[in-house]
Amino acid sequence: MTSRKEIEAWNEVDATENIPKLPGQGGRRRAPFYKVLQGMPIAVDAFRYGAIPGITAYFLTHAHSDHYTSLSSSWKNGPVYCSEVTANLVIHMLSVDPKWVHPLPMDTPTVIPDTGGVAVTLIEANHCPGSCLLLFEGPQTVHAGDSAFKSPFVGSSKMFRYLHCGDFRASPRHVSHPAIKRKPLDHIYMDTTYLNPKYIFPPQAQVIDACAELAKRIAAGKFSPQARTLVVVGTYSIGKERIVKAVAQALQTKVYCDPRKAAILRCQSDQQLDDLITSDPLEGGVHLLPLGLVASDKLESYVQRFKGTFSRVVGFRPTGWTFTPPPGSNSSVAIQTIISRCQGYSFTYNDLRPSQKSSYDVQVFGVPYSEHSSFLELTCFAISCDWAKIIPTVNVEHKGTRVKMAQWIERWAAEKKRGSTYVIQPRTDDYW
Repeated sequence: MTSRKEIEAWNEVDATENIPKLPGQGGRRRAPFYKVLQGMPIAVDAFRYGAIPGITAYFLTHAHSDHYTSLSSSWKNGPVYCSEVTANLVIHMLSVDPKWVHPLPMDTPTVIPDTGGVAVTLIEANHCPGSCLLLFEGPQTVHAGDSAFKSPFVGSSKMFRYLHCGDFRASPRHVSHPAIKRKPLDHIYMDTTYLNPKYIFPPQAQVIDACAELAKRIAAGKFSPQARTLVVVGTYSIGKERIVKAVAQALQTKVYCDPRKAAILRCQSDQQLDDLITSDPLEGGVHLLPLGLVASDKLESYVQRFKGTFSRVVGFRPTGWTFTPPPGSNSSVAIQTIISRCQGYSFTYNDLRPSQKSSYDVQVFGVPYSEHSSFLELTCFAISCDWAKIIPTVNVEHKGTRVKMAQWIERWAAEKKRGSTYVIQPRTDDYW
């Protein structure tokens, strides 16, 4: 798709926002172009659009509700391809008929039936359990989807390589993956949740270690031998498990959650986590609650249920929106300056601060932890990969936001040209 045609395609998306339902198709919503792989009969995270014309394979990157919307027990529009963990989750949580769900192996190219020979490789996305990047390789064989803009390569012998990121936390491991390293990508469909320089929160590993260390230091305080500190971690239905495991292991305790949450956790094929789960709230020194319940007033009443066992409660609220960026993270700074400043910054337990409403008995800590890529990680990933076009898939509803993101993508492209094929040197195997 040329630059001009891409602009026209986005204009088409804007125009159809006012006409959400297609006449004569059972009230089906129109699928935007970025939900359908160009020239291929494949849709990704597009279940809300029903039976999309020409689509023979529907992919799900991970089991978060904004990606599986409208996937349910009544689904019958075509095969659903995903990772094994995601397959377990959607069958358990959504009651999707297993005959439609096709789990695929990780890190192994698999040819997808009825796609004209397209192969897909699933790569760990570093997001929530079961999440994966999807690397598609194959020819363009069909004009599928609802967009009026068609590819001139349909029917040609040219092979294409598309990387769909779903939601991901970019890391050096992605860049060095043998399916991606030094391989040209025609399109990257990118998770652009934090494509803004104000979102340069610290690496996951540092934040996880900080939470575990802080929990251990607080729990080591002098209290009555009959009472303990309860640590509560806010989670989504799926996600934040790495913080949970690290804190529980640091405290050498079990993890309690309600039966519904426990059943979801057991779908994740994580033996380490399974061994930590208990159904006894008094045995578990770490409790899991929905993120919205980790607030001072709510935790005060929650811990009263266990008075005599726990003397105080410490709550962790992990979300990327809580982070205050370091100085110099603005759009006027050169990319290499941003990278240098961020790589010189480290996050420890001393950087975790209790909220203003915290007291000695109830402390709540906002934790700058996200399972989406920070701006730094998006930048390092983009500069370290070989790509022809990046198509944003998040925060694309408004033209102004898209224009700002496009400007950064252009700056990444220019930076790549300046440095030819260089790769940003990571601090560890896990983060830049």
